[in-house]
Order: sequence, then C-alpha cells, then structure tokens
Amino acid sequence: MENALLVGLSRQMVLERQLDVVANNVANVNTNGFKADHQLFEEFLTSGAHEDNFQGNDRRVSYVQDRGTYRDASQGAIQSTGNPLDVAINGSGHLAVQTANGERYTRDGNLHLNNTGQLVTASGDAVLGTGGPIVFQPTDHDITISPDGTVTVVEGVNRADSIRGKLRIVNFADPQSVQKQGNNLYAAGDGAVPQPDTKSTIQQGSIEKSNVNAVGEMSHMVEVTRTYQQISNLLQMQSDLRKSAIEKLADVPA
Repeated sequence: MENALLVGLSRQMVLERQLDVVANNVANVNTNGFKADHQLFEEFLTSGAHEDNFQGNDRRVSYVQDRGTYRDASQGAIQSTGNPLDVAINGSGHLAVQTANGERYTRDGNLHLNNTGQLVTASGDAVLGTGGPIVFQPTDHDITISPDGTVTVVEGVNRADSIRGKLRIVNFADPQSVQKQGNNLYAAGDGAVPQPDTKSTIQQGSIEKSNVNAVGEMSHMVEVTRTYQQISNLLQMQSDLRKSAIEKLADVPA
C-alpha cells in the first residue's frame, strides 16, 4: 500500500514540473523567435517498502523521475512585417547582442534604432556586427540587409552606397548547450563556444514567430491537469483503504 502512495507522489511531482513547462510554452506563443521546451522522463527502479525479506528484482518498484528538459530547435513560421530593420534567420544561427551582463544571443529579429542611431533589439540591447555595434548616421536611408547579413545604406543627398556593418550570426555545435536567460536571450553554457555561422541566411523585413504549437500545448495542459487529478483520487482511495484497514484491525471482539 505504501508503495502505491510513493509511486503516485513521484508522478505528481513530475506532473507539477511538466505543467510549469507547458504553461511557459503557452505564455510565449506570441514571443518572436521563442523555442518550445519539452520534458524528459526516465524510469527509476528501487526496492519497495518491506522488511528486507524479499529476494530478486521482481519486487522492485518503478517510479517516474524528471530527468530534465530539452529545447525544440525547429524553426518557427516566418512572418513578413515590411519593416526594413526586422530580420528573420533561416537556419540555426543566432544574433549576437551586447547586454549589461555580457554577450548574449537571440532569435528575435524585431530590431530598431535607438536615439543614438545604434541598431538594438526590442529590449534595447545593442546588436553586434562582425566589427562591433552597428551604428547609422542621421542622413542614412534606404537600409538594405543582404542574406549574408551585410547592412548597406544610401548615405546623404549624394546617394552614395555605404556599408554600416555585417550582422554577427553565430551557432553552436550542440544547440542544447545554450541556456535561456529570460528576455528572449540565450547564454553560452559550460563548454559552449559560439562559432561564425556561414550557413544561415537573413531575410529582411520579416521576423520568426514562436515555434510553439498553441493547440497542442493547450491540449497537453488539459491532459496533465486531468492526470494529476486522477492520481490525487487514487491516493485518496489508498488513504481511505488504509484507514478502513486500521479501524477493522483495531476492532477486537470482546
């Protein structure tokens, strides 16, 4: 009886964590460049509650264990915005940006200019080029961003073409090694070294949407909630059964 309670508890603990992951995915359905997270589970075998008088592995109890999460690195849908500063990355690359906490990486290509003419992300972090931050002049117009990330403008009244920089696009040998930092940013994990990405291409005037399947995640949330309730009912039945057994055993005939 005690084993059933422990197995049920282990499953409820995992379901609670799973609900957090699903809820975070649902909350970021409309976050540009967001990558959905999914859980990994594994079976954990251990001896059942006993008096050490059982022999063999046939008496081992199977628990469920939260092994961790992994990120779905598949590309989200590309949406055209018409904004010449917006960029979508076709491929596995990330934009390198400079934040107050150091260099970080993002897939969110919703970019704009700050009051000093610097190219920044929606949260104000400077977008890095291969030679540092990309800065525009007050007279620059007709901005063009080529598929390889080269940023070209028409400068002044002379309509001379000038290059303002080249977007620094990086990738990682192991996509799971980058860690989410909040604000749609990633940091290089232990041993992760950003490498120049020569395969990804830039699509100007577009942004990559979240790759979260909203309908699937909502259905998953309902499934997790129902499973948690079913286990709660099972544990309550086990508790009632134990209570009934104790009462009957204590009812000694006079």
